[in-house]
Amino acid sequence: MTDHVDPSKRSLNMAAIHSKGTRPEMAVQKIIRSLGYRFGTNNVKLPGKPDLVFRSRRKVIFVHGCFWHRHKGCGRSSTPATRSEFWQSKFSSNVTRDRRVGRELKKLGWAVLVVWQCELRNPGKLMERLDDYLKA
Repeated sequence: MTDHVDPSKRSLNMAAIHSKGTRPEMAVQKIIRSLGYRFGTNNVKLPGKPDLVFRSRRKVIFVHGCFWHRHKGCGRSSTPATRSEFWQSKFSSNVTRDRRVGRELKKLGWAVLVVWQCELRNPGKLMERLDDYLKA
């Protein structure tokens, strides 16, 4: 299967993808605010710059896109047909980094939760999961 977008247009599309302030991240923030919790965002002093930081609770949340972070069993974690070697390497390094960052944070005494983009399809269930995590 060939890419239906020319390389320069694809490059522009990929450059427009940001690492913070994404729609999934903003949706999770909205849910957490509705639960009454306060948080910081993208703390550069912590490994991996967690998306949401609850300093007094020593808890962090990462909001991962299913495609970029390879959510197992999710339809959004498909692999592009072109340049498969590049993509496999990219995805592998993302997953390896995610695991390393999680271990580092836990070693520093932080609890870590990953929210997957596809979980936003069921906001009620996600709200319950987030509230349970933050209450404990």
